[in-house]
Amino acid sequence: MFEIGRLCVKIAGRDAGKKCVVIDVLDNNFVLIDGQTRRRKCNLRHLEPLDKIIILTKNASNDEVIRALKEESIECEEKKEAKHKQSQRPTKKKAVNKKLEEAKPKKVKTKEAKETKKENTETVEKAEKPETKKKSVKKEQKSVE
Repeated sequence: MFEIGRLCVKIAGRDAGKKCVVIDVLDNNFVLIDGQTRRRKCNLRHLEPLDKIIILTKNASNDEVIRALKEESIECEEKKEAKHKQSQRPTKKKAVNKKLEEAKPKKVKTKEAKETKKENTETVEKAEKPETKKKSVKKEQKSVE
């Protein structure tokens, strides 16, 4: 009953009420359809066969199906080609990396950086010396008592 070229009406799903043509019989329950509907695998329970049969080859292209349906005075919308999503916008990784690079201070390996390290270590040593003096002062006070 559902052979290649059989004109059908889709009775279930988002393409319900639209006409289609069987392009390939996949197994006992599924066929490949195309026409006013999307080209896809479809359950036989979702199709209502009509009495017309269109002469098509197995796995006919979308253009061949549209031409055959125009001969039967059935209008079909032409399919639009899918565009690649990646070419439409930049990836998030690049945008995040740029922000991170701007936020991070740049490391400078120069004489100035070495001098600032030396100064920092000297200030730490100076800060430790008064503490040691206080301890020695306390020890002296204890010995006096």
